[in-house]
Amino acid sequence: MVKTNVMRLLEVAAIPFSTHEYDPELTDGVSVAAALNQDPFHVFKTLVTIGASRAHYVFAIPVNATLHLKKAAKAVGEKSIEMLKQRDLLPLTGYIHGGCSPIGMKKAFPTVFDETAILFDTLIVSAGRRGFQVELAPQVLCDYVGGKFADITE
Repeated sequence: MVKTNVMRLLEVAAIPFSTHEYDPELTDGVSVAAALNQDPFHVFKTLVTIGASRAHYVFAIPVNATLHLKKAAKAVGEKSIEMLKQRDLLPLTGYIHGGCSPIGMKKAFPTVFDETAILFDTLIVSAGRRGFQVELAPQVLCDYVGGKFADITE
């Protein structure tokens, strides 16, 4: 299996994780969850936003959920937030659409995980490249990226 930068970072930090591989042509999270034979509430997508203050924020939510922008803004203390334009994702984070991970971005951004993550022993997020996912404990992941849990979905 290919080793992504996310996997290397987790290994260096001695964080236990497992890997999953899928067809990299799949770009929507629900299809990825189905390909991995996983509950879509267990597989999280990573969304990058920009606040009214022009600061950037990362939100991780189940692949079949929708980010509630007002709840998300409240969770990070912003008046409002909006989704980052897709063309700005790679230069800002180092990741492409469909391969964005909350781990290992070019810069650390405030990160919020949907509170449903704590209902699972593990959750699955992108390994930083289309076709690869990592599975690890939600609290460990949240602590590693300096994140928090909040109600941020519709």
